[in-house]
Amino acid sequence: MADLHLGELVDPAKHERTGTGVTVDTAELTTHGVIVGMTGSGKTGLGVVLIEEALSNDMPCLLIDPKGDLTNLCLVFPALSAGDFRPWIDESQAKQAGATPDDFAAQQAETWKKGLASWGIEAPRLQALVDGVDFTIYTPGSTAGVPVNIVGSLQAPEAASDLETMRDEIDGYVSGLLGLVGIEADPLSSREHILLSNLIETSWTAGRSLDLATLVGEVQSPPIRKLGVFELDSFFPPKDRTAFALKLNSLLASPSFSAWAAGPPLDIGALLRTPEGKARAAILSIGHLSDEERQFVVALVLAKVVTWMRKQTGTTDLRAMVYMDEVAGYVPPSANPPTKKPILLLLKQARAFGIGIVLSTQNPIDIDYKGISNAGTWMVGRLQTERDKSRLLDGMSAAAGGVDVKEIGDTISGLGKREFVLRRAGKDQPDVFTTRWAMSYLRGPMTRDQIALAMRGAMPAPPATLAPPTGAPLPAPEEAPTDPDVTPVMPDVGGGVPVRWADPAAPWLSAIGGASASSTFAAAAVARVALRYDDTKADLVHDEEYETVLFPLSAHPDVTTATAVDYDDRDLREAAPTPCNYRLTDGPIGERAFWTQLPKDLVDHLTRS
Repeated sequence: MADLHLGELVDPAKHERTGTGVTVDTAELTTHGVIVGMTGSGKTGLGVVLIEEALSNDMPCLLIDPKGDLTNLCLVFPALSAGDFRPWIDESQAKQAGATPDDFAAQQAETWKKGLASWGIEAPRLQALVDGVDFTIYTPGSTAGVPVNIVGSLQAPEAASDLETMRDEIDGYVSGLLGLVGIEADPLSSREHILLSNLIETSWTAGRSLDLATLVGEVQSPPIRKLGVFELDSFFPPKDRTAFALKLNSLLASPSFSAWAAGPPLDIGALLRTPEGKARAAILSIGHLSDEERQFVVALVLAKVVTWMRKQTGTTDLRAMVYMDEVAGYVPPSANPPTKKPILLLLKQARAFGIGIVLSTQNPIDIDYKGISNAGTWMVGRLQTERDKSRLLDGMSAAAGGVDVKEIGDTISGLGKREFVLRRAGKDQPDVFTTRWAMSYLRGPMTRDQIALAMRGAMPAPPATLAPPTGAPLPAPEEAPTDPDVTPVMPDVGGGVPVRWADPAAPWLSAIGGASASSTFAAAAVARVALRYDDTKADLVHDEEYETVLFPLSAHPDVTTATAVDYDDRDLREAAPTPCNYRLTDGPIGERAFWTQLPKDLVDHLTRS
């Protein structure tokens, strides 16, 4: 166990430090914590100080950063020189201060030097933090920082027999994925959610990993016959499944989505410690994402935390801390976004595994206090409205039944900047304290260029722990599904036209320009024409057969380009290989003109020709 030094007690009336240090024991944080304070209250600084203390005591931290403030943890400068500060200053602040950027950097360096000295923090302690922790900014969906492979997180879990854990992870992934395409899905009633969940569970139970492209393809041709007691085609008709698959495929088709599959796989153990065992500050920066994308990332990451957590042994001390800044909207009192279930699950179960959850918000009214009322440590700064204070006190009262709501309410109303009320379980009277000076330079959210600068050369190698299981390699399509003319979804074909897939070993493929052993299929029309010459007077009957392939097939095919080949039915398969892609040669995905209404009269035309 270790004491985390947050600051000093203050006299609430004089707002002066008393010299008595305020600490939180690491074991206390296993009962979780809540930080609340309006903009300008010092809430971000308190969160950074808490994280710095945990990291200094070899406690790894997974930090979810929707706003961008936690990236400042990478800005610890032991020398405290102006040159260290210069690349990170906000030049607009320098202009407001009437100073040149160089002068402003020197002012900031001097301010930090004096501020740290007033708390007895010197260069050796700063250097120890820099040397003892691996600071990494992960940017899912972007290559500004270290990208992380979010969509490739369909690796079959090692503990596939643990159905509860596996289903929780599947639920988080599916709920977030559907949110990305604008589908609000109830896991119990949404057929889209039910289908995807069953497809993933079927694969994982068999020890088979997936990728998103394969999953989208299986939506159209599922390897299961029933869902519940209903036949699959009755529960979710093929036409509707195709429409659903096309909607999912819009993610794969987006050029910007390729960044979601870049970087190392999402492995919680690897995010928390390096292969050498050094504690990590894994900063998951998601400020650049849309609301739906943030929900997807947070839901998936926290579901992975649950899976990782349940593999750990029990402990009474803090093993790791999960800190989420600006949590409003992720665990609301009424709605059920995909992030709510894993957050509530962690708050209920993480204590037994030594995982401390700390949530920070400026809008307490937006948090489900029924879920977080069991948080043992509350740090409350200035609040914006009386309504916020009332709602907060209700939650705090539920968390610690003996709390004097009126006394704490009066104390909160009189707080100054960087002053907080500390209420912890088992202690009758709250403490009023001010936070110590942060070792990190609190310059505000980093720009994309600054994140790239901070993470220059920090791209880690993919952890070996997430390699595909031996004997079950995941075949990769030859062409990336991010190609705007390639899709893993089998497009519709006009009625009455049978569909077959060419055997890659067929010798005639080269005659039409097809690639053998390819995993990407393009549309072609094949015809076998039988001719009979019957001359009664000459008593002559003669049969001839011609095989023709028209390729490539476009929206306006020219039958004169058909190529005569020698094929038979053994060269054509009735089922598509898995996984595979389909090449669209007539414009971007969405038009599909040459697939969607492949006219039956084209075949008739070929036959007549």
